[in-house]
Amino acid sequence: MKFLKYIALPAIAMTLFASCDDLFDDAPNDKLSEEVIWSDPLVVDEYMRGMYRGMDSGFNTLVTTIMKGLGTEYEPWFGDQLTVGKRDWYSTDYGDILGSVQSQITIRSRQKWSNWYAQIRAINLLLENQDRLPASMKDRLLGEAHFFRAYYYYKLLINFGGPLLITHTFDPLTNPVKFPRASYEEMVKFITDEAEQAFNLLEKTNTSDNVGRPTQGTALMLKAKTYFWVAGEHFQNASKPYLGFPDDRSMDMLDKAAIEYDRIMALGVYDLMPISGTSQEDVVKGYRNIFLTKNSIESIWEVQHADDGNFDTLNGHKLDREAAAPSFGGTIAAYNPTQNHVDEYRMANGKRIDELNSGYDKNNPYVGRDFRFYANVLYDGALWHGHTMDLHYTTVDGKEVAGEDLTPYGESTTAAVSRTGYYMAKFLNENQSIDTDGTYASSQNCILWRYAELLLDYAEIDFKKNRPDDALDKVNQIRRRVKMPELESITWDDIMNERRVELAFEKTTYWDLLRLNVACEKMTGTTNPLYGVKIVHRANGSIRITNPIVNGRNSIVRYFRDMQYYLPIAWEDVRYHGVEQNPEWVEM
Repeated sequence: MKFLKYIALPAIAMTLFASCDDLFDDAPNDKLSEEVIWSDPLVVDEYMRGMYRGMDSGFNTLVTTIMKGLGTEYEPWFGDQLTVGKRDWYSTDYGDILGSVQSQITIRSRQKWSNWYAQIRAINLLLENQDRLPASMKDRLLGEAHFFRAYYYYKLLINFGGPLLITHTFDPLTNPVKFPRASYEEMVKFITDEAEQAFNLLEKTNTSDNVGRPTQGTALMLKAKTYFWVAGEHFQNASKPYLGFPDDRSMDMLDKAAIEYDRIMALGVYDLMPISGTSQEDVVKGYRNIFLTKNSIESIWEVQHADDGNFDTLNGHKLDREAAAPSFGGTIAAYNPTQNHVDEYRMANGKRIDELNSGYDKNNPYVGRDFRFYANVLYDGALWHGHTMDLHYTTVDGKEVAGEDLTPYGESTTAAVSRTGYYMAKFLNENQSIDTDGTYASSQNCILWRYAELLLDYAEIDFKKNRPDDALDKVNQIRRRVKMPELESITWDDIMNERRVELAFEKTTYWDLLRLNVACEKMTGTTNPLYGVKIVHRANGSIRITNPIVNGRNSIVRYFRDMQYYLPIAWEDVRYHGVEQNPEWVEM
């Protein structure tokens, strides 16, 4: 049985971690005896499933409606590379979070806090019963447990700052112990120590029946990403120990991250997926295939989605349907690349579009670009599944008539089309048919960490540590794969641009804005408006191209405040444990 099937939150686990305050409920453990739970291989494996199900939503349904309430979160929607097509989504919790509405952010934050602590409690319970675990699988189970305890505390750290560090189970009714907020120093040590324990227990690679489980490389990547995150500018010289370091530890943390990246590379397990051929068609096909190939040589950690194409089965998703243009039956237009992002792609000769003699033609803006542009973005005139994308307007009798892929499809009065003039192609299966079956789902896995990201992280470290030649080599490895000319020298802007293009729409691009301390600028509509494109073919044969602002319903719907670098921890735990709330958040 493929491990793909071990990803649902089990009823067994749910009977084991409910609570009397939001964090520590304790429902009666009367479904199965503890001896059976911990000693039976099938039952204890069932128990482990919740740890996987809670780790990340992957490509699951991403935006909510008012009727559905809170849904899962997809970070790139809050950056500046993507926006959404459905205007009514701005009236949901998505719009409130995008606009920095405190009440809705508080609700979403409480949900995250509670869910991750529920996972941690389940892990603590397993570790307390490790002597009962089946000998044949004990190392693997403990390796997974230590990995996931580190992973969930990493998630808490990057979202909330220093959380409550709880390493054992307890009943607050009989043992009313209170926990302080841990410092950055404590959390970094705890997370990396846990990940190292996982490394020592896990296998270098998984067997075919264990695909999707963490490995040694996954554990080391978690260590590296922890050091890499806390090296961010925003977390140095902090006013409180749970908000960052009391002094500047960035260079030290980068050194520690580099050591872990070296260890990952020394495993000899990961590499860039090769792309054969040199033509645009070959490179585009090969690059898209990176994200359609499950658990490839490039993948370090990914969400395992069901692969039978049915949304009703375990952990399916509707990525292709939700991204589709009207010509393919799409009514949601959930992923609209922005002009801001399109302008990040350089020319095929390596020059920026605003650079002298770059070859860029503003009247033919999609000619001669980085091949990754054609792989990632559907633009006016792009070919997709035998269809030429019609994303322009035509002047007819003095009126502008929208093209096929800008015209709502079907009978739905709320059907949406792209608001930016672009559709997303990255991650999508061009040959996936979309019909009227509401249970339809896609099958792609969602890659969370991959080798290309490792190289880009390391290039950033090398540059900051005054090793420009090493940084140049790592960036050029990525550029060679997509047949872009190698850089002869490297600047900080070169590294950042390569990162934005190579990791386009991936979840790391959102967290980069926080890590690099530019979130307030980049995620606020007044300082970084989102632009789209409007192409009009006039009756006289000329073409007019403009770039309207598409922030939302008005020019300032997007807003990010400094306080959002640390989300509010659950107020019930602030009161129960007597800890300080993150700065500026007030109970509502």
